[in-house]
Amino acid sequence: MKDVLNYKGFIGSVHFMADDSIFYGKIEGITDLVTFEGETVKELTAAFRFMVDEHIKDCEAENIAPEKSYKGSFNIRLTPELHKRIAISAKMRGITLNRYVFEALNEIVSH
Repeated sequence: MKDVLNYKGFIGSVHFMADDSIFYGKIEGITDLVTFEGETVKELTAAFRFMVDEHIKDCEAENIAPEKSYKGSFNIRLTPELHKRIAISAKMRGITLNRYVFEALNEIVSH
């Protein structure tokens, strides 16, 4: 994956601010705003992991399940008949089943 950190199922963005010569980022895909920074990639990575651990501790202290970042994949359960219809439709369009579902979901959330 490009320009992201991954730790314990959490994804962190990676950015560089040239004026200040600092790397910075935030934990993506969670409700809370959790940021981190470092002057080197090593420091940035350590800060990200520290903040993920702190986020988990905070959630445990508040007795709530910590949110995890999105991975970009998920399982879906269909009836065998619907699965068959979707697979045939994708094949007729000359695309993979994965691409077919991606395009369909993208169309839905774009409106």
